[in-house]
This record gives sequence, structure tokens and C-alpha cells, in this order.
Amino acid sequence: MNINATLIGQAIAFSMFVYFCMKYVWPPIMQAIEERQKKIADGLAAAERAAKDLDLAQANASDQLKEAKRSATEIIDQANKRKAQIIDQAREEANTERENILNQGQAELEAERNRARDELRKQVATLAVIGAEKILERSIDENAHRDILDKITAEL
Repeated sequence: MNINATLIGQAIAFSMFVYFCMKYVWPPIMQAIEERQKKIADGLAAAERAAKDLDLAQANASDQLKEAKRSATEIIDQANKRKAQIIDQAREEANTERENILNQGQAELEAERNRARDELRKQVATLAVIGAEKILERSIDENAHRDILDKITAEL
């Protein structure tokens, strides 16, 4: 009986040990394991959220970059159009100014030509009178014959 009592004693000791472990040791170990599992799960979820947020941020950054490039292209196109308008406007103003200068020069040239003709007519009239005086050997009264001289001047 000694062996049986020893085995029963060992079984009772083992049972008490298991009961003690189940009552006092196992619950804190299980609680620590569960807390660790929860922390790991939370960390994985946070990493997953961070990965999604990173993908979203990269997509947003890509969209913003595309929009900025499009906007920059649009601004450059508008600047080029404005440049072309300014050049065309300056060209038109220069052509207008050139035409004005040419017209003014033509008018001045015509006026000078008319003055020179009038002066030449007067000189020819004077020479004609001098020549007529010499031919007639007498003096012609310029004031008395003004209408005749004006007619001769107009015909020249």
C-alpha cells in the first residue's frame, strides 16, 4: 500500500499544484498574453492605417503635382499669348507711327515743293519783267500792271 499511498499523495500534490497554478499563476499569465496579443493587433491595425494613409497622401500629392503642372502650363500659355499680343500691338503702333512720320514728311515735302515753285514763279516773273523792260526799253510800273503779273505767275 505504500506505493498506492505514494501515488495518491503524488496525485493529490500534483492536483493541488495544478489547482494552485490554475487559480493563481495561470490567470496573470493569460492576462499578460492577451494584453500582448491586443498590443500586437493594435500595432498591426495602426500600421495598416498608416500604409493606407501613406497611399492616400501619395495619391493626393500626385494629383496636386499634376494640377500644379497643368496650372503652370496654363499660366505659361497665357503669358505667351499676352507676349504675342504685346508684340502685335507694338508692331501696329510702330507701323502707325511710321505711316504718320511718312505722311508728315510727304506733307512737309509737298509744302516745301509748293514754296519752291511759288518762289521760282516769282523769280521767273521778276526776270520776265526785267526782260520785258529791256526789250521795251522802258520801265513797267509793277503796281499798275499787278493783275497782268499775277496772271503770268499763275500760268507759270
